[in-house]
Amino acid sequence: MMLYLTNYLAQFESSFYVFNYITIRAILGALTSLIISMILGPRMIAKLHLIQLNQPVRDDGPESHKEKIGTPTMGGALIIMSISLATLMWAEINNPFIWIILFVTISFGFLGYIDDYQKIIKNNSDGISASKKLFWQSLIAIIAIMLLIKFNTDSNSTSLLIPYLKNTMIELGILHLIISFFFIIGFSNAVNLTDGLDGLAIMPTVLVAGALGIFSYVTGNINFSTYLDIPYVDGAGEIFVFCAALVGAGLGFLWFNTYPAQVFMGDVGSLSIGASLGVIAVIIKQEIVLVIMGGVFVAETLSVMIQVASFKLTGKRIFRMAPLHHHYELKGWKEPKIIVRFWIITVILVLIGLASLKIR
Repeated sequence: MMLYLTNYLAQFESSFYVFNYITIRAILGALTSLIISMILGPRMIAKLHLIQLNQPVRDDGPESHKEKIGTPTMGGALIIMSISLATLMWAEINNPFIWIILFVTISFGFLGYIDDYQKIIKNNSDGISASKKLFWQSLIAIIAIMLLIKFNTDSNSTSLLIPYLKNTMIELGILHLIISFFFIIGFSNAVNLTDGLDGLAIMPTVLVAGALGIFSYVTGNINFSTYLDIPYVDGAGEIFVFCAALVGAGLGFLWFNTYPAQVFMGDVGSLSIGASLGVIAVIIKQEIVLVIMGGVFVAETLSVMIQVASFKLTGKRIFRMAPLHHHYELKGWKEPKIIVRFWIITVILVLIGLASLKIR
């Protein structure tokens, strides 16, 4: 919205044309979402305390988690609100990619809200049934993919880019639609599984979102994409504004979510931001790079899958407890140590992912 206002003002003062630069609007988007989350955060936490929307704690979890009883959840609503307002303020609102990403983010957030509310009402950590959750996740993902097919003019829209190799794209046809479907749902659930310790999920999200913002910017710029030998996607540059808003909102939320947390993001936050990462990677053709940069999310998900498969097939557990962060807790690692080390691993993985821009 601000883009239209500044373009109008530019008729009278040419310095307002600076707002046409995506980089400027991305910076402002990050600052806007950060300020919104910092201002609204204390009020939201107080309100959540007042109406007692507290996170149920698993009975079979580490004993240290009993100290978290009484901590409010649904703080992810603050993230969604901050991202949405900042994006609408600073992004090109005629860009279809922005609306598709916002649709996915808000829809998955609403699903997460219902799940959180069910957990609180039933006072357990189960929420809505897995089948119902998967049904609604699938429906949202299918709608998003249909919209991408309609608005994406990229000739390589059904190809899978292989990073680190020059001019290597594999045409998958309809199979790519299936991969896109699983990426949106998969990363939604992966971030959800990772969100088990204070700040564990949100900082890797911030790091990965920032890197995806860089990929979006160069993907949407014909000169940079040609120079870096990556697919050009018309309009993808505006996604940088959304990614920057996610970075700002995430840092603002981390202020309250850092150990010991004043608030948890809940499924309303984890499902939504995970799905947004997935759909962004699909749009800008960086699915494999997202797997690399989001290695912590992938490892957490795989640990659950391996644990379940092993127990069903052999009756034995591979890990002391899944997801993976609980395994290290039961090994005696203190919560802050696990959190910071997972952050460090994410920094390394994000740098490896960014290196794919030049290593070809």
